[in-house]
Amino acid sequence: MGDPTARIEAVDWTVLNHAYGTAEDVPEMLRNLHHPEKAADAADDLLTHVHHQGGGVYSSAPAVLPHVVAAAADPAVAADVRGDLFHLVRSLAHSGNTALPRFVTPDWPTAWERAVPDLLPLLDDPVAEHRTAVAHCLAEAHVRADEVIVALRARWEAEPEPAIRLRLVDAVGSLVTRSSEQREATLGWLRTLRDGTEPSVRLAAVQALRRARPESSAASATTSAPAHAASSAPASVTSSESTSASTSASASASASASDHPADPADGRTVSEVLFGSDPDVWRPGGRIKGNVIWAVGLLGYDRTGRTDVIGRLLGHRDPEVRAGALQVAAQELGRRRSAVTDLLPDVARSLSDPEPENRVFATRILGMCGYASRPWADALAAMVSEPGEAHAPARSHALWALSRLGDARCVPALARCLAEADPGFAFHGTHADGWWTYRLDLVEVAGGLGAHADVLLPPLRARLAAAAGLDERRGLCQVLTEWGPAAAPAIPDLLALLDTDAAVWALDALAAIGPAAARAVPAERLRALLDDPPAGQRFAPRALALAHGRLTGDREPALRLVLPELDEPYGQEAAAALLAELGPTAAQYAGRLRELLPRRTQGWLPLRVGEALWRITGRTDEVVPALVRAISPFAEQGGAHRAVIETVKLLAEIGADAAPAESVLRAFLDADERPVEHGSWRSVPLDDELCEAARAALLAIAARDGAV
Repeated sequence: MGDPTARIEAVDWTVLNHAYGTAEDVPEMLRNLHHPEKAADAADDLLTHVHHQGGGVYSSAPAVLPHVVAAAADPAVAADVRGDLFHLVRSLAHSGNTALPRFVTPDWPTAWERAVPDLLPLLDDPVAEHRTAVAHCLAEAHVRADEVIVALRARWEAEPEPAIRLRLVDAVGSLVTRSSEQREATLGWLRTLRDGTEPSVRLAAVQALRRARPESSAASATTSAPAHAASSAPASVTSSESTSASTSASASASASASDHPADPADGRTVSEVLFGSDPDVWRPGGRIKGNVIWAVGLLGYDRTGRTDVIGRLLGHRDPEVRAGALQVAAQELGRRRSAVTDLLPDVARSLSDPEPENRVFATRILGMCGYASRPWADALAAMVSEPGEAHAPARSHALWALSRLGDARCVPALARCLAEADPGFAFHGTHADGWWTYRLDLVEVAGGLGAHADVLLPPLRARLAAAAGLDERRGLCQVLTEWGPAAAPAIPDLLALLDTDAAVWALDALAAIGPAAARAVPAERLRALLDDPPAGQRFAPRALALAHGRLTGDREPALRLVLPELDEPYGQEAAAALLAELGPTAAQYAGRLRELLPRRTQGWLPLRVGEALWRITGRTDEVVPALVRAISPFAEQGGAHRAVIETVKLLAEIGADAAPAESVLRAFLDADERPVEHGSWRSVPLDDELCEAARAALLAIAARDGAV
């Protein structure tokens, strides 16, 4: 074999670029692939430089590709390095297929087409992981789909590893819509597999057929098996991608599948596999929970079928099957309002599941669903009534569920929790996607219980005095901030924190308490904090200045810090929010706000600027259209976030003059698919909050005509 690096010098790398500039450093990376002590670092450098974070293909990629493929095919290169190189090839090919054309160098399609024949023999690589990786790469070979499908099917016939056979089926499904000569024969082959006898292959064939349907191609990447099983599931996710994908892959699987129609035969196959075979054989690897999530996601648009299957699986004999069914139920409930009627009673029966983790998950679902869970309030209350187990995970979730219901039976148990060394709650919020049962934030559980401050304040104050860390002090202060004036008995405790690293949050709580706290805070201590904020907290000067203004009425320190941002390219939201607090006294800034109002059509800026203008001028004619424009797309497309909800709340406050928003507000309320971001425990609470705000706004609009 000749020198594998000989052709490197034939390229003028100085005229090519990568993520960090000119590609003149690439030749050394390529040469180092063939030096055992340098190869791993070189492969990593190529990935970070030539692919970077995806979204496009740099001009160096076509020149790099043949050398990377050659090194990946070279048995003299270490096996783990070869795996990294296959990942680089697949990543570049995927970006070339999915990025906007203007971000893909013109030479890439030809380079990728030429590389495919060199990859085909590697389907027979003796290393199983490499055969899987090559299948991933070839799934992106759209330009040579017929040739690749023939090779993939031939490999499937010879492949001894069940997990790789599933990957090959999935890759074929990715290419069928690009095929001409092989299309009909391949669809027939996939249907034969779907109607066969091997459970895991049947499910893989259903998935491939869904990917092969043109109407489903947009969702093909998200109807794959869960990312945590990347080495054995027929998903288009490589093992190196699984870290970033694992939090959302299983959530998106059934969600995206629900948007696309499914062949009735697919549904029959899924049901037959789910209920007619041992869960351990659904897919090699034996992750039964992931199998359930994957399989139910393949039911696609058949909501009735999914609801029926989930309900039946919730009563399955296998606890891991029930765990998967609970997660799919959470996905459905977080996505569709009608799923509450369909599924919540079945979920509630899982409160008595023999498996502790399933009881926790079921309790968390009921908490997520808020007032819809009222029929099971007694069962939830029974879970928190025994002091001896007040901190068991299911009980802490039951406390949250009861607090979401406004049920006072959570209060004594929560007071007991606050008095314990470990209260069973976190002192910080978690906003990750997915359905893992992380510890609930104390603010989420206790923030709405200000009416019960008389019971909860004694243990909370004792805990605040004994708190050893900033996280705990901050979390407790945030609860008091939510309670506002009801937290007034804690003023001495908050004053004591002004000399600690929690001064910012203590001052926020004092400002929320209001006049009683303003009279108690020493003016000289406030000035000292402004002059010497806590070290290491870059946000502290602004936060302290804002709280100082709310307590004293002296807004000058905050204006000095925040107002210059009004003229910056970004970050005007904070300045506008401050001007909104000032109201008519900020009239001199109305002209600048009018200039900013049309700058962005969505997000926080139109909300903050619109609110400031309204509070300063009292005019709604210039503000309401911008606010309506900011929320309208979410009524049609979904995905509403916090800024949308706060905008709807502002429209409710504006009242009768918010009439132009009426149709949008009704659309929010009439939707079955929740018009908020899906895929996490916050989906239903966010939707509940959006609906409450929309109803309040519609009532305020109706009051214009004396209708209410």
